[in-house]
Amino acid sequence: MFGSEVFGVTWVQRELQLPAMRRGCHPITERIIEAMPELQYVRVGLLHIFIQHTSASLTINESADPAVLEDLDDVLDSLVPERPSYRHAEEGDDDMPGHAKASLLGSSLLVPVRHGRLCLGLWQGIWLCEHRSRAGPRRLILTLQGDIVGISQ
Repeated sequence: MFGSEVFGVTWVQRELQLPAMRRGCHPITERIIEAMPELQYVRVGLLHIFIQHTSASLTINESADPAVLEDLDDVLDSLVPERPSYRHAEEGDDDMPGHAKASLLGSSLLVPVRHGRLCLGLWQGIWLCEHRSRAGPRRLILTLQGDIVGISQ
């Protein structure tokens, strides 16, 4: 086992508060890794990422070309345009479209972990998709489950 000793299955849960972000798609992979330092000790496991909001969402997509971030936001705007005829409009014209976009993309991700690293593909990254023009900070709940490994001396 690569000079390591397995200590057993463990669970770790943390809250990650992200600052208010402009409308659009934002890479957050590094922020998640920084918020969950226990990842480095997991031989095999899963990281569950959940956003506690209904007008922002999470997705995994290409992170090498920033144009993908902008294009995805354009695609979502074409699928769910802002319009004044939504019944739910108390919080502004962008609120109901935000809810619809969040439902399309989803509120959680499950990412495998192996040998202390997220098992994302070569070009993949985790994104927060902010669907509101005037959103506040966003909270993520990160839950890690896995076999914790201690390095033998």
